[in-house]
Order: sequence, then structure tokens, then C-alpha cells
Amino acid sequence: AVVSTQSTGTFYGLHEEYPVVTLSVVDKIKEDSSSRDNDAEAVRAAVGAGVSALSSAESGLTEILVDSASNAHAASEAAQLSVYKFDALKTKKEPRVVVSQCELEKLPGACNSAWACGSHTAQAQNLARYLMEMPANHMTPALFVETIQDEIARSGSKVSAVVRDKAWITEQKMGAFLSVSQGSTQPPYFLELHYAGADSDPVCLVGKGVTFDTGGISIKPSKGMDAMRADMGGAACAASATLGAAALQLPINLVTLIPLCENMPSGCATKPGDVVTAMNGTTIQVDNTDAEGRLILADALCYADTFNPTHVIDMATLTGAMAIALGSEAVGTYSTCDDLWSALERAGHASGDRLWRMPLFKEYGDLLKSRTADVNNISAAPYGGSITAAKFLQRFTKCSKWAHLDIAGVMDSTDSMSYLPKGMSGRPTRTVIQALRLLANDL
Repeated sequence: AVVSTQSTGTFYGLHEEYPVVTLSVVDKIKEDSSSRDNDAEAVRAAVGAGVSALSSAESGLTEILVDSASNAHAASEAAQLSVYKFDALKTKKEPRVVVSQCELEKLPGACNSAWACGSHTAQAQNLARYLMEMPANHMTPALFVETIQDEIARSGSKVSAVVRDKAWITEQKMGAFLSVSQGSTQPPYFLELHYAGADSDPVCLVGKGVTFDTGGISIKPSKGMDAMRADMGGAACAASATLGAAALQLPINLVTLIPLCENMPSGCATKPGDVVTAMNGTTIQVDNTDAEGRLILADALCYADTFNPTHVIDMATLTGAMAIALGSEAVGTYSTCDDLWSALERAGHASGDRLWRMPLFKEYGDLLKSRTADVNNISAAPYGGSITAAKFLQRFTKCSKWAHLDIAGVMDSTDSMSYLPKGMSGRPTRTVIQALRLLANDL
């Protein structure tokens, strides 16, 4: 929902304690679809519009008190997301705006708890936004690892990190992953995050961590290539969701796997037509080096099987085809398990960051046949690109409860969410955290 400027009004001098007051109308969202909680989304839209109006640089305010508008969780999320600004590389920084809850009448303690939960999920998404927005020379694979380690230490999180280097990747025979990384002078890393909130087999999150994607030898056009600093959006969301789950103390055992590398052209880069071997022994003909995300995810999915996971959820800015298919309003989602899809759909309904289920028909997989290897990394047909990418990934997981989230279409923000200003979006971090909450209740 977009709340117009006519739906907010700012008043000065009404109260000594509150010198500036903005009223924002919670407009009822008229939508036929039940794909999200429209009442909660209306609160987010209204709070986002109001907080954005107050937190502008011209206002000079450093603290904003927000009424929960009958939904403290949604209000907290919108407030925290609205005030976020990426200024890490600016010499002159704007004052930080602190948002907190202000109740116009006394409400039960559950409201305070809901505000805190919303704050944790929004802060997790803001971390993902930070990671995605940072220019690639400041967010190499090594610096991504360092940033997550620093965030764990800063927050006192119960998440532990295991950092694997190129020698370990080679020992694991992750030839598909290595083939993507070999064109860059930046060494690859494989980051494992562990959160033991329960004594059970884990849920595995897997995130694509290409910290800059030129396309390799199959090089991309130069226009807009700077946005490929966010091609590690899957890694950013997976890592941030893990930290968010830990902050909420969810009763779940979580293992998050993040292969990190750059995809660069050089004399050492993989060439179109090369054949590489994945961790599970599958040979892959690489006819397009710009279809690299599925290669690093293939080895990560194989490695995920070694943890005997109950569920596997991977996320990646995988295909431009998904952006064309769904735009920025929903995350294209593939799943081999109806119950897992149901949890993800319910999570998107609650968070307002929606998912849409896509097909995994056998016929799409048939388009990946290769005369040289077991499988080709691109389709023989010019259509259904996101689906054939998902069918490629499906080959590399043994988990019967698997889901793939193609987040290419939601990588950056549009004007459709007043509480999510333009820039890299960090979507769908909040939805993933909510899905983990639902899965924790079912395990």
C-alpha cells in the first residue's frame, strides 16, 4: 500500500513534551487477494509514512515515539525499517534517529513484547540491507565473513560461525563452486552459521553469496552492473535471518550455509563449454558463466545433506526471468513439500512480504540435458528461465522438504512499500524468520 502525503499531517507546538506530532491515517487496503494480512500492512504503511516524514534530515529530530496503532509488531517493523539509512561510507553522517514505542493508553505487557519482536525482525532486515548495499570492494567474500563475525560479537548472539577456506572447499570436491570463483583474485570462503535453539535435526538455510557478479566470460552489459554488488542478497538474507532467529530465541536448530565468491572474467576464469564436477559427482556443462549462482548453490545443497536436515530453504538472486515474471511484489517460490510451502505462504501473509508458488514440472528439467555432461547449467529453451534454474538445483538436494526462493525481483526497493525506502531491500528476511518460527512450532 502507498500512503499519499495527503494521508499524513504534521503539527508543531501542540504539546510541550511532544513538540512535533505527525498523524498518519491507517487506510484500509482494498485487495481481493488474501495473500497478506491487509490490516497489519495498513499499519506498516501508515507508520512508515509518518516516521519517514519525521525522520527527514530537515526535521532535526533524533527520537521518534510511535503509537502501536493496535498492532505493535507491525508498527515496530515499519518504524525501524523507515529510519534506516545507508551512510557507512559518507564522511558527513546524519544523526541517528531512535524510534521507540509510545502508548496513548496503558496496554498489556504482550504489546511491549510484540514491539520488541518486530524490532528484532526489522533489525535483521536492516542488516541484510546493509550487506547488500555495501560496494563490492568493501564487501568481498572475506569482508562479508568479517562483518558477520563482528555482528555476532557486537550483539552477543548465540550464533557460532565456522569459516572454511579454499583448501577445505577443494577437499570437499566442490568443483562447481570453485569453477565460479577461479576468475577472481579474491579467494572464496564457505561460511557456516550454527544456532542451537533446540535439540533436534536442523533446518538448513542456504544463501547465494556472489559478492560481485560480472557474468564472468559471459559478461553482463555495463549499464546497471553496479547493482550486482547485491548478488549476494541470498547470503545476506540467510545470515540475517539466522541472527534474527537467535535474537528471538526461537526453539529451533539452525544451520546456515553460505558459499562466498566473486564471478570475474580473467585468464583463469571458467570458459563457456567447460565441464565441472559437483560435490555429489554430477558433471555439469557450463554453457553460460553468468548462470553461476546455481553452480555455487549446487555444492552448498550437497553439503547441506550431510547435516540430515528436516527442511532445506535456499535463497538467491538467481534469475532475471523471475523479475520479469513477478516483478517486485512477490518472491517466486518453489517447493517439493506442501507443508513447507504452507509455512512459507503463512509467513509471507503475516510479514506482508509475499511469496508466490511456482511449478516444478518434470518437463522443465528435461530442457537441461547435455550431450557432454550429466546436466547443462542453462536451458535449451529461451523461456521458463527461473523454473529451469530451480529444476537444476533440485538435482542437488536429497531433502524431501526443500524450498527455493528466487529473490531477484525483490532485490531492491520500489515505491510500493512506504516503510521501505529506495535501495537494496533485504527482502525476504522477515518472512524467512516468520517461517522459521512456524517450523519451530511444528518440529
